[in-house]
Amino acid sequence: MSLRKTKARIAAAGAAALLTVLAGNVASNETPATLVSGAFLQQGMLAADAPTEYVVQDGDTLWDIASTFLNDAWFWPEIWYVNPEIVNPHLIYPGDVLALVYIDGQPRVTTARGSSLRLSPEARATPLTEAVTSIPFEAISAFLSTGTVLEKGEADKLPYLLSVRGDHLVASSGNQIYVRGTDGAQPGTRYNVVTIGDELRDPDNNRLMGYHGLWIAEGTMRRGGDPATVELTSSNREAHHGDRLVPATVDLPLNFYPKAPDGPVDGRIMAVIGGVTQIGQYQVVVMNRGSTDGLAQGDVLTVYKAGEKIRDRFGGGRVQLPDEEAGTVMVFKTYPEIAYGLVMEATEPLHVRDAVRNPS
Repeated sequence: MSLRKTKARIAAAGAAALLTVLAGNVASNETPATLVSGAFLQQGMLAADAPTEYVVQDGDTLWDIASTFLNDAWFWPEIWYVNPEIVNPHLIYPGDVLALVYIDGQPRVTTARGSSLRLSPEARATPLTEAVTSIPFEAISAFLSTGTVLEKGEADKLPYLLSVRGDHLVASSGNQIYVRGTDGAQPGTRYNVVTIGDELRDPDNNRLMGYHGLWIAEGTMRRGGDPATVELTSSNREAHHGDRLVPATVDLPLNFYPKAPDGPVDGRIMAVIGGVTQIGQYQVVVMNRGSTDGLAQGDVLTVYKAGEKIRDRFGGGRVQLPDEEAGTVMVFKTYPEIAYGLVMEATEPLHVRDAVRNPS
């Protein structure tokens, strides 16, 4: 299905209530407490080859599962049914059998255990950490492990490498470093050491937005205080005085719902994590719009490849070709002026400076 058709559907469903993900059983004659527009669900939302049952596999994400049932994966919250009788009804797990059923004439996907669909609370011994996530963590972990972007106000507030213990001018794996600015962090706290690199400027107005941060080492705090002592446990290059420390663990919930932004968004891709020039699926990009522009976790944006300006050999002059849809990005972390997004689909290679806009 084309991105144009997808965007039209997002606009049509903008006011529809999102349903959470189901991890329970439901009777086939049970009416959900919250329903989205029946007309919307019937407008080709289901994939032509949608199965009647699907067994959730290890490594599946909610986006993957939704793509099995739907033409447009980011509409999965509209077809999952919430069973209030089930503990943690928003979670599903590997091994769950998902069944496509019709309730009051509307397609719904629910968990089927055994040979019947019924309302029945079930106890589960599976740890919550094994629940299926919305997007693959290994994809977005790249923005922590292979490089990051530091907002201009963030860089100056991070802890910094004051000195290296012993007769060393630089530090690498196995060395201990003295650090200031840890603000009472306790021994055992893990940090990534980054070097502040090139400036990151807004492609629209050249305003300074932040800095590229290059990962160079990882370490664990051995002793608190000011300065604190951090031992480097791994490194890929030498750490120098003034390098910054970023907490190695970030609270980043992965069970969020894809949706269109609440307001108009018109921005650009500023950078891609990993330093590649051509951007594809499951790569992390940085955009020059953030929470102050209305972006929130789960917002879906369409990426537009800028149209070229070509010479008209027949009518004369130069003609600006229109921008063309080239992919889809889902926002997973926001700051006031920038946001991280994961490329969910790319119909052709994406590039820095490509536009990101509302799917309208």
